[in-house]
Formats: sequence, C-alpha cells, structure tokens
Amino acid sequence: MIAASTVWEILKTAGVDPAPRRTTVTWKDFLRSQAEAILAMDFIETVTLTRQRHYILAAIHHASRRVHILGATAHPTHAWVSQAIRNLLMDLEESGYLARIRFFIRDRDAKCPALMDKILSSAGIATVRTGVRMPRMNSIIERWVKTLRAELLDRTLIWNQTHLRHALREYERHYNEHRSHRSLAAAAPLRARHQPLVPDEIERLAIDRQDRLGGVIHEYRHAA
Repeated sequence: MIAASTVWEILKTAGVDPAPRRTTVTWKDFLRSQAEAILAMDFIETVTLTRQRHYILAAIHHASRRVHILGATAHPTHAWVSQAIRNLLMDLEESGYLARIRFFIRDRDAKCPALMDKILSSAGIATVRTGVRMPRMNSIIERWVKTLRAELLDRTLIWNQTHLRHALREYERHYNEHRSHRSLAAAAPLRARHQPLVPDEIERLAIDRQDRLGGVIHEYRHAA
C-alpha cells in the first residue's frame, strides 16, 4: 500500500495541484485565461473651467490594451449609454474584433441601464458585474483611468465639452498608436514592437518629437 505522502510527492513532482485548486478558478486566473475575450468599461468624471461636470465613458480590451473612448456628456442618460454601446459593437464588428469578445466587465453604476446588458447579450456577450466597492475586480480599466488623469485630465485646462471631446480623441489616438506598454513588451495596442537597434544605428540615431494638444503629450520617433 502506497502512503498518502508518497502520492503527494509524485503529484507535486508532476506539477499537479490538489483537487480543490484544479476545480476552482480564481478571478485572477479567469482574467488571465480569458483576456482575449474580455472588454471592461467604466465612467470617468471631470469638471471643465465652466464648472460643468462631465462623464466620460470608456472601454478597454484586456489582451491588446486597446482603449475605446465611447463619448463624453454632461447628462449620461440611459438612452445615451445604450447608444454608446451600440456604437461600440458596430466599431468592433467593422474591425473584426466582435467575434472574439465574450465577456463585458462593468461595475454596478446606476447610469448603466438594463437595456445595455440586453444589447450585449444579443451580440453573444455576457455582462459580468463587479462586487460592491470592489474596484480591483475591474483593475485593468481602473488603472487606465488613473493613467488618463495623470497624463491628460490633471494636466489640461478643459474649457467645455467640445474641447474635452477633442482632447479625448487625441489622447485615444496617442494611447492606441504610440504609447508603449510594459504588458505588451514596449509595443502599443495598434503598433508592433520596434526592432532592437544595432550598434551602428545607435551612433547615427536621430529623434523627431511631435507634440499633441499644445505640448501636453510628446511623441518621439526615429528620424528617417
């Protein structure tokens, strides 16, 4: 008869976890294994120089880190949110990403109508609501909100809604096409990773800088 400790040693050597761990999937494991199929959404509040509060609606794809800024409004009605989700689904279908998405993570904000979940369900996407006061369950988009504030909203005097939308369009383009990400090995969501430079290229290296939004954002490229 084989002792239980012997069985444990054999399983450990083979890399097989105990049964409860094999049958239970943690939230962290779920996010990692389903990253290609997950979109996450959140609202961001900001105040313009006219002292009007605006709400920015944004979504991010977990695997690629591509962000979609769905709009900004002073009055986020249920009809406005529902239409923003319809627009997002149309954009995903045109780009060929819609078939990949299976889960949509959001919090329990009252600004999100039940109709939104029905629209997503009709596209084959299941809505996953986070727990009450548990922002870490939606950590990817929460981290992006912090980045948006640090790199744009906290450094820019936004005059009105038109100015806000313009600034958001510029930042969305910068974030998706230029800004490097550690999780993507220094690539950008819509730009492949640059090839390493050889020593001869480093000696002749020249850099061009392009400013966006009057110098709030700097972009650097290798000069031709």
